[in-house]
Amino acid sequence: MGTLEEPSRPVLKRLPTPVARRRLSAQAGLREVMGQFATGVTVLTAGGERAHGMTANAVTSVSLEPPMVLCCVSRAARMHEAIVTAGSYAVTVLASDQKELAKYFADWRRPAGLAQFDTVDWTAGPQTGAPLLDGALAWLECELAEVYEGGDHSIFLGRVVASSRGTAQDSLVFYSGGYHQVDGRIRASA
Repeated sequence: MGTLEEPSRPVLKRLPTPVARRRLSAQAGLREVMGQFATGVTVLTAGGERAHGMTANAVTSVSLEPPMVLCCVSRAARMHEAIVTAGSYAVTVLASDQKELAKYFADWRRPAGLAQFDTVDWTAGPQTGAPLLDGALAWLECELAEVYEGGDHSIFLGRVVASSRGTAQDSLVFYSGGYHQVDGRIRASA
């Protein structure tokens, strides 16, 4: 008995389903799209009476002269008040083996205040007093220079008052809803 062959059909490229048809909110749709943008993973910290830490990937360099970086923090987050109260913040750039630190500082159930740092190794930043987490790729300490409104977040522009580089080689990145490691010795070919 012979087999019937399917007639040859052109391969059609499927277009993404519009957000409205997937029943996602605009916020969820934006989160899905931005999840396709790989970012470094940091922990923002602030010292002082409202000491706090928070995993963040909305951090970027703004200027080399003067040296400035920004971070974006939800106005509803405890970190927001911690930065405003301290008038400064620090950025710990996480190494590839620090995924558990990223998860810990993203978990709202951890203790409040300085107690949240009891289970991690850290040093007080010499300029800001903000906790700098051990074993990282790099650290920045920033004095708060400006605060800008950005929807439900604030954009904190910080003047870098100290920076240092660790000995770790590989970076932790966040992409497509998960943590990934980037080997700093491998370069993309041109």
